[in-house]
Amino acid sequence: MITFQDLGIEEGLLHSIEALGFTQPTPIQEKAIPVLLQGTRDFVGLAQTGTGKTAAFGLPLLQLIDKAQKHPQALIICPTRELCLQISNDLEKFKSKKIPVQVTAVYGGTSISMQIRDLKKGTHIIVATPGRLIDLIERKAVNLEQIHYVVLDEADEMLNMGFKEDIEFILKNTPARESTWLFSATMPPEIRQVSKRYMENPFEITIGKVNAGNANIDHQYYLTQHSNRYETLKRIIDFNPGIYGIIFTRTKADAQEITESLIREGYDIEALHGDLTQAQRDKVMARFREKSLQLLIATDVAARGIDVQGITHVIHYELPDDIEVYTHRSGRTGRAGRSGISAALVTPREQYRLRQIEKLVKNTFHKLDIPAGKDVCRKQFFHFIDKMLQADISNGEYETYVPLLREKFADVEKEEILQRVAALEFDRFLKYYENAVDLNVREGSRKTEKSGERTQSRDTKGRSFGGEKINYQRLFVNLGTKDGFYKASFLQFILDMSDLRKDVLGRIDMKELNSWVEVEHAAAKKMIKALDGKNFRGRKIRMNDAEAGGKRK
Repeated sequence: MITFQDLGIEEGLLHSIEALGFTQPTPIQEKAIPVLLQGTRDFVGLAQTGTGKTAAFGLPLLQLIDKAQKHPQALIICPTRELCLQISNDLEKFKSKKIPVQVTAVYGGTSISMQIRDLKKGTHIIVATPGRLIDLIERKAVNLEQIHYVVLDEADEMLNMGFKEDIEFILKNTPARESTWLFSATMPPEIRQVSKRYMENPFEITIGKVNAGNANIDHQYYLTQHSNRYETLKRIIDFNPGIYGIIFTRTKADAQEITESLIREGYDIEALHGDLTQAQRDKVMARFREKSLQLLIATDVAARGIDVQGITHVIHYELPDDIEVYTHRSGRTGRAGRSGISAALVTPREQYRLRQIEKLVKNTFHKLDIPAGKDVCRKQFFHFIDKMLQADISNGEYETYVPLLREKFADVEKEEILQRVAALEFDRFLKYYENAVDLNVREGSRKTEKSGERTQSRDTKGRSFGGEKINYQRLFVNLGTKDGFYKASFLQFILDMSDLRKDVLGRIDMKELNSWVEVEHAAAKKMIKALDGKNFRGRKIRMNDAEAGGKRK
């Protein structure tokens, strides 16, 4: 059995990680640490989230740093505030108080003046999000000229979020770096381009298969009609009474709407989306980590970098538009060797996209039936019985109530007591599910979205067939691929900005500098009002009717 000592980790760090319960390195740690300890080799590590990447680069950094020189020597760049804080906290735990290495986290959404003061006190390792780091560079509040080691963590997520130019700017401002270490779950062409441009003959390792899903995750799907998505979601939640999970939606409007509906029905859930202030976001995440919340519902953008241990389920209320996003969503569960479930709600016409995702993650999805009402009640009942049998009654104070209970229930049969307990606990479920319909889409079934309505489908260009013709208005917008957008992220951006649903959109035609969007005529004014005149990265957005003001290039 390989140990951390065999990998070359020094004694001081060994004591720290042993105290944390680290006994045997994970595959990524075993392969990466000996290479990174050399300190002179560029490195690319491809591995899923939750495989121990932070220790794989963090332990070598803590060992390589010259403790006597109190200036920034290592820079770790990551996509989100949450991941930034997590990495800095992990490094603090790895080094213990005996190792005099100063770690400073810099990120947006909090006071930049306080972070500047922390940097001026002197630091060895900076953990940063791209936007805040560039702000500090431009203010001349941080000096990266003596940075020897640069780590790009979750590189694919940073590129998906449009940070490509930011990363290149940062790399250009670290002229003395001896090595660049890039960690990523997937290997899109953009990452290959960054590695070719800024890395010299990198040592590359892959844990598992490139783009493959975590082997500890069971990928499942439920086939349902679009109109039954919400009821299907409720069935899945109710059928898994011990669930601790994240539900992903495409838009913040969906996230808020579903959250409000579930809260009204008594579920412990909060939404995480772009409209929250940083303080509100921190509060939601704190409650979720403390398990005061059973469920978190989030958009893909808002959930970037979330790393919470013990998540049992990831539920895809809708499949993502960009199939690679599925890997990041599902990677929130099945972490640190634990098993997890990734469950997708899929309509019949979305099955083709499921097949695409199966090829990407190199895994087969298991089709499950949507639980019947009586199955939900049975599952909830046995969960309650198990909880009751496992309840801690060792506290001697309960004994004082036993004589009173015996007296109270003297004339009541044991079976009746159990029935009354069950009635108190399950009355809501029994009433809700007593006439529950079958939500499953059976083979050969051509059920309409609503009984008696004509089924309406769309072709790949967004026009309808089998129903009314949809009246689209074509809009021009001065945003394109040069602004860091790809089609899926652009779609997410305009839907989040306008609070519209995806089904009002037709074809999207993206060019380098401009884009054209087909929107249902009734929703076009709302989209124009939401985007036109707003700012994106310091540039004013211009959106109008394509026939009136946008010229195609």
